[in-house]
Amino acid sequence: MTAYSGKNSKWLQLPLRPLLVPFITLFSLLVCYTCMNQISLESKTVTRSILPVGTNRLIENVCSTSAIPPEEMGYIHFPEPQTYNRGECACTPVRYFVILSMQRSGSGWFETLLNSHPNISSNGEIFSIPQRRGNLSIIFNTLDTVYNLDWFSSAAKNECTAAYGLKWMLNQGVSRYQKEILSYFKAKGVSVIFLFRRNLLRRLISVLANDYDRQAKQLNGTHKAHVHSKEEAEILAKFKPKLRTSSLIPNLQFMERTIAESLHNFSSIRHMVLYYEDIINNHKELKKVQEFLKVPVRELASRHVKIHTRPLPQQVENWGEVQETLNGTEYAQFLNYNDYHS
Repeated sequence: MTAYSGKNSKWLQLPLRPLLVPFITLFSLLVCYTCMNQISLESKTVTRSILPVGTNRLIENVCSTSAIPPEEMGYIHFPEPQTYNRGECACTPVRYFVILSMQRSGSGWFETLLNSHPNISSNGEIFSIPQRRGNLSIIFNTLDTVYNLDWFSSAAKNECTAAYGLKWMLNQGVSRYQKEILSYFKAKGVSVIFLFRRNLLRRLISVLANDYDRQAKQLNGTHKAHVHSKEEAEILAKFKPKLRTSSLIPNLQFMERTIAESLHNFSSIRHMVLYYEDIINNHKELKKVQEFLKVPVRELASRHVKIHTRPLPQQVENWGEVQETLNGTEYAQFLNYNDYHS
């Protein structure tokens, strides 16, 4: 008889049997756990409680994000507005954006172009009202309301919007609280669209003309920053401001510095830079914006009519003095009145 007889084999198997059962059980659980983790990595989902229209019963709706690249996950959101139900669009991902600009840089016209898209809602110059930017707490509460899709404006598409934001001028609290606002944008996943003018002299002329009309109210006693007819545009264009040449270069330097600081301070978050002149000269710029916002590319339209279409010498009362002041300086390029098509 060998050392490994049948009798001895049976004796050895008896104590091993109770050990094998828990071992196999633990191994099976480990395999299941690994498989579940792999599945969750391959197909991330967002679970939300949704109240269907016309019912009082809560159901679980799982919004799949498997088609969204991992690097974009921080920029998509599934808001749950408190004031209405997104219904069948509850799983339409929303991307937040903000247009950072300066007055009379074409931002009003640009925003109407965006709002002609069925999936974009840009809710206007919300912080033009001083009470909404009194301190950081008020600013953040206002932004929370906007980005939760609870801000109501004529631009809001509500249910099926895919890109949601606002227009914010740099002098409306942005420059004052740049670090805090930057942190908010990063935490909230807000993308920034910068919109400026290349020709800052044109911007200055537009600012002065708009300030004049705010006092004079040339259109039947009403001030209009933007017009929708050529007749109204011609009336407003008749005013020719007189530029103070002693402060002209310092004003242009201040505008340049404000733009440069803004671009620098917000450069660490997802952003794109646009110029008014480029959009006018090349409509492909609007395609880039839609691609940036991850919405279907469409033809965009606006009812705004441009006010200042005449050559620059015909827009300024003391053009000769302005020309003499800027010639030979780095700002002489602004004297070119053919820098874009009207």
